Amino acid sequence: METLLINEEEVVRLLSMDRAINAVEGAFKKLGLEEASNIPRARAVTDHAQIHLMGASHKTASAMGAKIYATSRKHPAQFFVTLFDGKNARLLALLQADHLGRIRTGAASAVATRLLARSDAESLGVLGAGRQAKTQIQAISLVRSLRLVRLWSRSMDRASALAAELKQEGFSPPIEVQAQPLDAVRGMDILVTATSATDPFVEADWLEPGQHINAIGSNYLGRAELQPKAVCRCDLIVVDHRDQAKLESGDLEKPLEDKLIHWAAIRDLGPLMVGRYPGRENPHQITLFKSNGLAIQDVACAKVVHDLARDQGLGKVVSW
Repeated sequence: METLLINEEEVVRLLSMDRAINAVEGAFKKLGLEEASNIPRARAVTDHAQIHLMGASHKTASAMGAKIYATSRKHPAQFFVTLFDGKNARLLALLQADHLGRIRTGAASAVATRLLARSDAESLGVLGAGRQAKTQIQAISLVRSLRLVRLWSRSMDRASALAAELKQEGFSPPIEVQAQPLDAVRGMDILVTATSATDPFVEADWLEPGQHINAIGSNYLGRAELQPKAVCRCDLIVVDHRDQAKLESGDLEKPLEDKLIHWAAIRDLGPLMVGRYPGRENPHQITLFKSNGLAIQDVACAKVVHDLARDQGLGKVVSW
C-alpha cells in the first residue's frame, strides 16, 4: 500500500481559495442531501496540552478522513488530516493542515456570505487581525465585490500589519484600520468576528438592518463574541452543523439557556443550501452564520489537494 505525505508548503501551493470555496460548498450541499456525514470534534486533555479529533465521510468524492491536532500554551499547534479512500478504505494521504484549516474556515464564510448576505453587499467589517482574519477577507472578496474593508483589533499594530500585508499581495479594496470595534461594524454590509475574546463584546445596538455576520472566533462553550441581545437581533441564525453547534457554539449558549432563541428556529447551512429552508427573505433582515469548523470541510479540501498532488507528482510516497 502506498500513502502520499503532503507537507504544508505543498498544501499552500495547491489549495487556492477558489478551490477551497468550491470544495466546501460541495461538501455542505452533500450534508444537506444526506450524502455526507460529519462527526463533531472531541477533545482530551493532559495537565499541559489538549488533543482534538473530528471525522467525516463524503460519498460523492469517495473520501473519508479525520482531522487531528494538538495544542498547548507553550508550543505551536500541530494540525494533520488523514485521507482514506471511500471505497476500499485505503489510506490515501497524510497532510499537514495548518493552512488547510485556515483556508477552509474562510471558504465556509464565503459560502455562507454568498447565500445569506445581500446581493449588493460591498463593505466588510472585520473584528480581529489574527491568522484567521486574513483568509476571511480573501474568501469573502471572491463572493462579493468589496469596495471597502474596515479592520479592528485589540492590537493596532497587528491590524496595520495585516492591512499592509494584504495590500502588498495585491488586495485592491482599501482597508481602513479602526481604533474602536464599533467603527468596524457600523455601516458595514458584512461582518466577521474573528477574535480570541472570552467575554462577548459585540453589542446589539451596533448592528444594523441588512447586515450579514460570520461569527467564527469561538468554538467553545463559555466563550462568545456576540452579546446575547445581539444574537437576538438576528432574524435568521444558521450554523454549520447542528450537532457540533450544540457542543461548541458559545455565542448561542446564553441566548438558548435564557430561552431568547430556540433550536427550532436555527437552521443548518447544508439543508438550507439545497432548499429545505428559506434563506434571506428581504434586504432588511440581519443574518448570522455561526461557524465552528467541520471535519467535512477538511476532508473535502484534503481530497482536492491529494488529487492535485498526485497529478503533479508532488508529495512523498511512502510504501507500507
